[in-house]
Amino acid sequence: MKVIPMKVHFIGIGGIGISALAQYYLAKGNKVSGSELKESEITQLLRKKGATIFIGHKGKNLSKNVDLVIYSSAIPKDNPELKRAKEYKLPLKTYPQALGELTKKYFTIAISGTHGKSTTTAMTSLILIKAGLDPTVIVGTKLKEFGNSNFRMGAQSSSFGPPILVIEACEYEKAFLNYFPKIIVITNIEREHLDYYKNLKNILSAFKEFISHLPENGYLVANKDDKNVVRLLGSLKKITKKYYSLRQKEDVNKLKSLLKIPGTFNIQNALAALSVARILKIPDKISFKALSGYKGAWRRFEIFSLSLNNTPFTLISDYAHHPTEIKATLQAVREKFRKRRIILVFQPHQYQRTKLLFKDFVNSFDNADYLILNEIYGVAGRDQEKNISSKDLKEAVKRKWKKRGKEKNVEFIKDIDKIPRLLSKILKRNDVVIIMGAGNIYNLVPRLKIWKKKNQPGL
Repeated sequence: MKVIPMKVHFIGIGGIGISALAQYYLAKGNKVSGSELKESEITQLLRKKGATIFIGHKGKNLSKNVDLVIYSSAIPKDNPELKRAKEYKLPLKTYPQALGELTKKYFTIAISGTHGKSTTTAMTSLILIKAGLDPTVIVGTKLKEFGNSNFRMGAQSSSFGPPILVIEACEYEKAFLNYFPKIIVITNIEREHLDYYKNLKNILSAFKEFISHLPENGYLVANKDDKNVVRLLGSLKKITKKYYSLRQKEDVNKLKSLLKIPGTFNIQNALAALSVARILKIPDKISFKALSGYKGAWRRFEIFSLSLNNTPFTLISDYAHHPTEIKATLQAVREKFRKRRIILVFQPHQYQRTKLLFKDFVNSFDNADYLILNEIYGVAGRDQEKNISSKDLKEAVKRKWKKRGKEKNVEFIKDIDKIPRLLSKILKRNDVVIIMGAGNIYNLVPRLKIWKKKNQPGL
C-alpha cells in the first residue's frame, strides 16, 4: 500500500526546536512549508532540505489542502496564519504536542533541566551513534556532527523494539508534560522562567509531574549534586520508579582528562550522558571515546582564533543567559585562559527575567575584566512591560565593583552595530572576547570573524 505524503505547515518554522521537527517531517517524505518573521541560517537550511519557506506571517501562506498545522508556542493568538487555519478547520498542534506524539512511538530519552540540556542531548546522542544504536535526535543547537543541523534522522527500529529518539525537553510553559519518555535526565533545577512559574515550588511541581510520565520500567537520571534536584527526589518517596542517580564524584578525573570542552558544568553534562549509556548497557570504552571526540556545539563555548591589525585574540560565542550559566561560563574561561584579559559582551534575554533575577545578574560578571552590556532582548509575547534596561544593570555592576575596589570598565551600548567599533579600539594582544546571550547578539560573531579577512574594524 502506497503511503501518501502529508502536507504539513509550520508557523514559526525558524525556531531552534520546531525547525528540527520540520526536518523530521521532511525526512519522512512529507511536503513541508512554513513561515518565519526573518530569514536566518535555519530557514536557509530548511530550504536546502526541500521546505517551502515564507518570510512574514500572512494568511495566504496557508492553503486549504494542508493536512496538519504545527505552530510555535510563541505565536500569538491573533497570528493571521493561525486564524486562517482555524477558519479552514485544519488540524492544529503546538510544537510540544506534535513532538509529544512522536515520544509515544519511539524509545524516547528526554534531557531536561534548567541548564545543560543541549550539551547533554548532544553528548548522549554521540555515544548512542558510536554504539551503533542509530538514534533520531532533536536538539536545541546545531551540531557539526549533524552537518551543522539541529536534527538527525536515525533508524526505524532498534534492539529495544521501537526506534530510539533523543530529545531536549524544555520546561517552559510545562512543554515537557506533553512527552512520554522511557528515560528522563534532570541535569539541574533553578529559578527560571519565572514569568510563567512565579516561584521554585511551581517549577519543582512541574518536574515531579514530568517524572510521573515514566513507565514502571523507566529510568530517571538525576543529579544528586544539585540541591533542588535532591529536594525533588525527596518528594518522590511514594512513587515506585527506577532511579539511576548521577553522582559527580564518579568518573570525574577520567572526564577531566579527555573532554575537549572546559568547565565543571560540562563534566556534569558528560556524567549524565554516561549514566544513560550505562542504562543502555553501552560499554564505557565506547562512551569515553565518543565523549573525547565531542568538540562542542553552536553557541555553546564555541571558540575561534582571530586577528585584527596583527593583534591576535580569541573569540568565544556562548548562549548563556541565566546568571548561573554566565557565572559558570566565565569561570570556565578564567580556568582555560588564566592570564588573559576577558572582555564580555552580554545581551540580557527578556525584560522580566532581567528584573526578577537582577541581583543574581549583578553578581555573575566578576570574572570579566571588561563588561559591555547591550540592551535587553525582548521576547514577543513574554515581555509586556519594559520597565528595566541594561543601563540599570551597568550602574549596579559599577557600584558593586567600585565598592570592592575593582578598577574595571563597564559600558552600556544600546545599538548593537556600534559594538564592533568599540572592540576595535580596546582590543589588546591575546584578549579573550566573549559574545554571550540567547537573543540576536550572536549576529556579531560572523561580523567579527570578517575582521580576519577584511581587517575592517568598523564592520
